[in-house]
Amino acid sequence: MNNKTLIENLRCIPDFPKKGINFRDVTTLYKSAECMKIMTDELYELYKDKGITKIVGIESRGFIMAAALASRLGCGMVMARKPGKLPYATIKSSFSKEYGVDTIEMHLDSIEPDDVVLIHDDLLATGGTAKAAYNLVQYFKPKKVYMNFIIEITDEGLHGRDEFEGIDLTTLLTI
Repeated sequence: MNNKTLIENLRCIPDFPKKGINFRDVTTLYKSAECMKIMTDELYELYKDKGITKIVGIESRGFIMAAALASRLGCGMVMARKPGKLPYATIKSSFSKEYGVDTIEMHLDSIEPDDVVLIHDDLLATGGTAKAAYNLVQYFKPKKVYMNFIIEITDEGLHGRDEFEGIDLTTLLTI
């Protein structure tokens, strides 16, 4: 989609969190009312006819648009969080990152087999975090799973999309 206003408002921070990484800072999109409206409208148009019953937002930036879209679609929102942040019984999935191993968790009663689930996060780069979230969602055996990201990074030799072959995956911006 690559909306011109979103591209113009996206901040790039070179050499963060380490030298050679160009960090795409979505906080500049969230602070703009115009960008929030554009993102919410574009996401709504993508998913309004898909029968989504739950949106899984991945900690923490994924929570923002997941909640906004869930409100607009009239569906539930589920959090995929770092360990120890959810108060009820959880399932967890670990994944490798550039800097080690990380884990995310979801409540055991988050999703039902009749649910149609959209997994949302701000950024798709290597795909590790999103793959862990996808594995958690698959544990519940929902009817259908979709995936969405605000930004997909492809210009730095990253191929996160390859982790999700055969899965309906959309992005608002591809860089």
